[in-house]
Amino acid sequence: MSSATTTTIVGNLTRDPEIRYTRDGQATATLGVAANRRWQNRETNEWEESTSFFDVVTWQDLAENVALSLTKGMRVIVTGRLEQRSWETEDGDRRFKVEIVADEVGPALRFATVDVHRVARPGGESGFGSGDSGD
Repeated sequence: MSSATTTTIVGNLTRDPEIRYTRDGQATATLGVAANRRWQNRETNEWEESTSFFDVVTWQDLAENVALSLTKGMRVIVTGRLEQRSWETEDGDRRFKVEIVADEVGPALRFATVDVHRVARPGGESGFGSGDSGD
C-alpha cells in the first residue's frame, strides 16, 4: 500500500547505510535513523526524552550517494513518503512494516560541517538546481 504522506525527520544514523542492487542493477540503500524528542515535564520540571526508530529506504543515485557519504552516528535530515509493505513469514503469519522512502537525505549542519562535491551524471546533470548556474 502506498501513501502520499510526506514526512521529515532529523536524527542520528543507527548503523552504516546498507547498499544492495536489484536484479536489474538498480541501487537501493537502507538506513536506520533514531530521532530523539525532549520535553520538560510540567509536574516535576524534569527533562524527559523519548527516542523513535525509523527505517529509511533510498533508491538509485540517492542510494549510492548516501552509501558513499554517511556513516553510523551522523546526524541527518530525511524527507520522503511513508509506505507500508507487507509479507508472509515462513510460518504463514502476515507482517507489516512502515518505512520512509526518501526523496532527499542530507547531513544536519547544527553540530557539523561538510564538504559538498558535485557528482557528474549521464546527460550532464550535476544534481544542483535546474541547470542554471546562478550567474
